[in-house]
Amino acid sequence: MLLIDVATTSLDVAAATARRAKIAHIVDLLHRAVPDPGLVAIIVCWLSGELPQRQIGVGWAALRSVPPPATQPTLTVSEVDAALTQIGATSGQGSQARRADLLGRLFGAATAIEQTFLRRLLSGELRQGALAGIMADAVATATGIPAPTVRRAAMLGGELPAVAASGLTGGPAALAAFTLRVGRPVGPMLAQTAAGTTEALERLGGTALFETKLDGARVQIHRADDDVVVYTRSLDDVTARLPEVVEAALALPVSELIADGEAIALRADNRPQPFQVTASRFGRSVDVAAARAAQPLSVFFFDLLRCDGVDLLDAPTSERVAALDEIVPARHRVDRLVTSDPSAAADFLDATLAAGHEGVMAKSPGAPYEAGRRGATWLKVKPVHTLDLVVLAVEWGSGRRRGKLSNIHLGARDPATGGYVMLGKTFKGMTDAMLEWQTQRFLQLAVGRTDGDVVTLRPQQVVEVAFDGIQASPRYPGGLALRFARVLRYRDDKPPAQADTIETVRAIYQRHN
Repeated sequence: MLLIDVATTSLDVAAATARRAKIAHIVDLLHRAVPDPGLVAIIVCWLSGELPQRQIGVGWAALRSVPPPATQPTLTVSEVDAALTQIGATSGQGSQARRADLLGRLFGAATAIEQTFLRRLLSGELRQGALAGIMADAVATATGIPAPTVRRAAMLGGELPAVAASGLTGGPAALAAFTLRVGRPVGPMLAQTAAGTTEALERLGGTALFETKLDGARVQIHRADDDVVVYTRSLDDVTARLPEVVEAALALPVSELIADGEAIALRADNRPQPFQVTASRFGRSVDVAAARAAQPLSVFFFDLLRCDGVDLLDAPTSERVAALDEIVPARHRVDRLVTSDPSAAADFLDATLAAGHEGVMAKSPGAPYEAGRRGATWLKVKPVHTLDLVVLAVEWGSGRRRGKLSNIHLGARDPATGGYVMLGKTFKGMTDAMLEWQTQRFLQLAVGRTDGDVVTLRPQQVVEVAFDGIQASPRYPGGLALRFARVLRYRDDKPPAQADTIETVRAIYQRHN
């Protein structure tokens, strides 16, 4: 199959406004690729806006100047994938020049349409409305397998491309191989937001399991005998950076497990350190021994997905928690309360906040673990409204902030279009250190000119903002704007795909207006 087939399908998907039409274009392409399962996986990955190689060391600057386009399409999908693998594997002295040469050859063999596709794919700008939800439905349609089955296999198998390849060549029976497996990360279950503990009780049917919500970093812990692997919420392997988590897992009286937990830096009085202290331990260039000596991490387990050969994914929360309590000592568990009493729930939240933590999680006692989903059976309750949004653009500051990129434009994800809906701007809550950091960061994400008042960015940076409310506003496309938004922190641990959606924002607005 030629690259031009994928590039033109991408254009067709972007041009289609109806979800069904987008799916039809993808299904047609997948059917044409069926004879080669490897092609299916690559195509699904590309049209999802991702690379099978993940990172290949090509940034926006390397894509600013490319050779003139070819006049005829000759590149195959396999050739392009091989070229990207070679570029990513190039390292050592002189690697930048060799990588640039390889990239130049690739773009020189691509037509104008193919160059545009490749540039957007490599820069993370492939916005065509074919995100995970639509792609999963397309794979389901192409394979004739129910969409929930496809989604579950993708969550347990870690990647939709592999599921698509198996389903198209082997049918429903092939998806049986995608089971919960130690060493293969699972998409984490995510939470929706509730305004308070009373609302959480109401939405969960009157009784809830409340847990302390730690302001740390989510980790997924896999153990098989003496081998432990630790993944982040974005499923990156950070085992070597978190020896404290590895040691805590090895101390448990089991031979096999998959557990959900939180790694967090605590002060001597057991109150949490600022989130940035915890986050600093996840950096690639960190001297782990020195960092651990200066500030060790604590680990708290809060869910158990598998233990000694038994899968607990579909077991109710109460059963998973009971199994967790049998193997994890109290010092490594978060505080919990099961109650139907609004006063008791409110007291638990107050005590949690008084201890310095950010809020509570409210969970349905009878609900299964919904891997990879922001389920309605997990609710986070914080003392203020917060959203995780994507920075779409930033403005140069004036006065004291002259020379710094200051006022950020905030956007919520729109799964229907694959784009973002702007909700307002803010420069509040930014410290001097934050201004220095974001100026450097956003210059790296800048698209086009950086000398105008507004600098447009590639939508990659997630920021957590607090706000006092949401109001109707004809000024913005979504008709809504945040009131008194202020920056709490930048979320380097979250990819844009895990930012909050415009549906979440609308739901908050409707509940309070």
